[in-house]
Amino acid sequence: MNLALENLKIRGFFQQCSDSEGLSRLMDEGPLTFYVGCDPTGSSLHIGHMVPFFAYRHLVAAGHKGIALIGGGTARIGDPSGKTEMRRMLSYEQLDANAASIVAQLDRFIGFNDDTAQWANNKDWLADLNYIDFLREIGSHFSVNRMLSFEAYKLRMETGLSFIEFNYQLLQSYDFLELYRRYGCRLQIGGDDQWGNIVAGHELIRRIEGAEVFGMTFPLVTTADGKKMGKTEKGALFLDPGITTPYDFFQYWRNVPDADIRRFLMMFTFLPVEECDALTAPGKNPNEAKERLAWEVTALIHGKTEADKAMSGARAAFGGSGGDTSAMPQATLPRSKFEAGYPVVDLFADAGLVPTKSEGRRLVQQGGAFVSGAGDGTSSDGTGGTSNAFTAVTDVTALIGTDRLNREGELILRAGKKRYCRVKVQ
Repeated sequence: MNLALENLKIRGFFQQCSDSEGLSRLMDEGPLTFYVGCDPTGSSLHIGHMVPFFAYRHLVAAGHKGIALIGGGTARIGDPSGKTEMRRMLSYEQLDANAASIVAQLDRFIGFNDDTAQWANNKDWLADLNYIDFLREIGSHFSVNRMLSFEAYKLRMETGLSFIEFNYQLLQSYDFLELYRRYGCRLQIGGDDQWGNIVAGHELIRRIEGAEVFGMTFPLVTTADGKKMGKTEKGALFLDPGITTPYDFFQYWRNVPDADIRRFLMMFTFLPVEECDALTAPGKNPNEAKERLAWEVTALIHGKTEADKAMSGARAAFGGSGGDTSAMPQATLPRSKFEAGYPVVDLFADAGLVPTKSEGRRLVQQGGAFVSGAGDGTSSDGTGGTSNAFTAVTDVTALIGTDRLNREGELILRAGKKRYCRVKVQ
C-alpha cells in the first residue's frame, strides 16, 4: 500500500474507501490533488471538524496537494447529514463573515500557499448557477431511490426532510466535479457521515467525465466511554479562543480517559508513531502522556506560547507549585462580599462554574465544591501565592470570607475534579 495511505491507516484515520487499491496505485504515480470541505455554519470550527484537516496535513507532508473547500454556497442550504432537524438559515452576509473566520483558522493550522495547500469557496460556482441548466446537466444523473438509500437521508425521513436539503447532495457532488475540472482533483476525504455525499460525487464524475476518482472517509471519533469526542460541559471544543479559552482547550486533552491517550496522540498530534508508543508504553505514568498530548494539540491550534501558559496554569491547579495561575479562567468579584461572608452557592454561580444556583447547591451537596486558602491569609507554602490546598465545602449555607484570600487578594475555586476558576477581588 502507498506509504501515505498506510500512515493514515496506522494513525487511525481510515474508515471507508471507494477503491483503496486503485487509490494506492494512483498515489504511487505522483502527487495527487485531494479536497476536504466544511460549511461555514458558525464562526468557528470545533475539534470534531479538524480530523480531516489533520489527515490533510499528513497527505500534504507526503507530497500531495490539498484543497480546503469552504462551503459558502452549500451552507446557504445546509447539510442534513447527521442532523435530526433542518439547520437554521443564516444570512449571506453572516455566512461570508463565518467563511472568512474559518479560512483564518485553517490558515494558522495548515499554512496555505499557492502550491501544495490552498483553499477555495464553492460560492464562486454555486451562487450564480442557472437552476434549469443545473437540473438538466446534473440532476438527471441522480436517482431519488438511490439517494434515499443513504443513511443520512433515511434518518431524516423519520423527522422530515425539506426539499431544499434534498438538493444538498447534488451540490456537493457538483463541487467534486467542479474541483476535478478546475484542479484535476481526484480524491475527496471527510468524516464517515459524508460517505453518501462522497460516493454520489464519485459516481457523477464517472458518468459525466468518464474519469476515475476516489472517496475516503475517517471515523467519527468518540471517547472510550462512548461520548462524542470534543464535547465538554460547556459544549463543543471550539478553536476560537473567545469561545473556548486555550486553558479550557488544554484541560480537555489533559483530562481525556486513559484508554484514549494513544489514539488521540496518533490522530491529533504529528508526533512519530514510535514516540506515541513510548509515551503510552506499559508502566508509563499516563498523566505525563496526557500533559504531552494537551500541550501538542494546544500548540497546534493556539501556538506554543498559549500552550506553555495553559500547561503552567494546569500545573498550578493540580500540582501546587511551579505553575502560573494567570492562564486559568478568571472572575473578578467585589471584596465587600467576602468581607460580609460570600454564600458559597452564590460564589460558584458568580464565578461561572455553575450556570444556576440550584446546580450550585447540588454541587455543594454532592461534595464537588472546593475552595483554596489556608485560612490565615497566606498560602499553604507561606509564599503568599494562591494556595492550592483545597478544602471541600459541603454546607450549602457556608460563607466564604476574606480569610480564604491570599496576599494578592485571590483564591481558586474548583468544581469537581477538572474545572477551576481563579477569583480576584477588588
